[in-house]
Amino acid sequence: MSAGRTEEDAARRVTEPAKDDGHGRSPYERDRARVLHSAAFRRLAAKTQVHTAGTDDFLRTRLTHSLEVAQIAREMGARLGCDPDVVDTAGLAHDLGHPPFGHNGEAALDAVAAGCGGFEGNAQTLRVLTRLEAKVYAPDGGSAGLNLTRASLDAVSKYPWPRRPGRHKFGVYPDDLPVFDWLREGAPAGERRCLEAQVMDWADDVAYSVHDVEDGIHGGYLTLEPLLADADERAALCADVAAIYSTESPGYLGDVLVDLLADPVLAPLARYDGSHRAQAALKATTSVLTGRFVATAVAATTARFGAGPHCRYAADLVLPRPLRARCALLKGIALRYVMRRPDALGRYQRQREILTELVGVLAERAPDVLDPVFGPLWRAAPDDAARLRVVVDQVASLTDPAALAWHARLIPG
Repeated sequence: MSAGRTEEDAARRVTEPAKDDGHGRSPYERDRARVLHSAAFRRLAAKTQVHTAGTDDFLRTRLTHSLEVAQIAREMGARLGCDPDVVDTAGLAHDLGHPPFGHNGEAALDAVAAGCGGFEGNAQTLRVLTRLEAKVYAPDGGSAGLNLTRASLDAVSKYPWPRRPGRHKFGVYPDDLPVFDWLREGAPAGERRCLEAQVMDWADDVAYSVHDVEDGIHGGYLTLEPLLADADERAALCADVAAIYSTESPGYLGDVLVDLLADPVLAPLARYDGSHRAQAALKATTSVLTGRFVATAVAATTARFGAGPHCRYAADLVLPRPLRARCALLKGIALRYVMRRPDALGRYQRQREILTELVGVLAERAPDVLDPVFGPLWRAAPDDAARLRVVVDQVASLTDPAALAWHARLIPG
């Protein structure tokens, strides 16, 4: 057992026979392998990160993003003394519940799933890991999904609470509360996240902020020139960030933004031309920014909690105020100049229509039109809300191309 971990951490909800494959793998190594070999993980290759999957071979998909999050989380967790396989598993698994078309698809499914508790990618991830993936069955005949250890499931729980008024993010649907309560056994009272979940969440923010800007620069969707030249544009960006990504005031964010734009490491972003040398310079910028975000968090955490090793609830990740602001500003740059670019708005609207219409036609024609995994679940569902949840599970499982193909087949013209 890893240092600081207990038998309860390594427990699986459904007891499995002991395995001896000659490799002596830890329970957490097995967890990582189960996620890597899952169908849900493979489907991430054709799911949108920010740019529609398949539109540019350079740009990231949910799969490449997840691999990068896992690598950042593993390195950061190892420096803090976390079990590297636990944080790696969390990074690989954290987006398994995301539907077609990224956060745009998430919003569409949340609206049509109001009758069964809404939709949230992180709550769906828990459902995929503990119910929808085909791996282990419980003695009562129900699916246990991948049947990961308690420590790994807790590490995936970015938002360890059910839906509540006024809170957009949540991590569990009502009918998944039994497994959620099981994985939270031993956690402190309240909503505190384990250290591994905090590490994964920060790795996600780092990858999201740095890599989406990199993709935007490479794709020609953004340039830093407006921010360098126009104080009003800088103020507008800071207002966006304060409204969506940060609790800091626009004034404080403005001061941090000035320092960020003056950082020589960003210079290659202002003169990018797509050449081999420019790509190398852009990659160097990405590497330096990622390294800073990781190293600063590790240094601040060890300064407060000691050298460790730390795991589970022995420490919390410390993120200094300027660090959080810099990350939020990079996320805001991607939001303002990539996700909100005018030519994308019509496509976003059409994507929402496609998913809404798919849920409608599947709910009307189920179970015959559902695939062999979800048809029996629909038949076994006890009420309309449960049947709607199965339909939403089906649509959420689709890749971007599959969602388009299903829509074309079921709603021609």
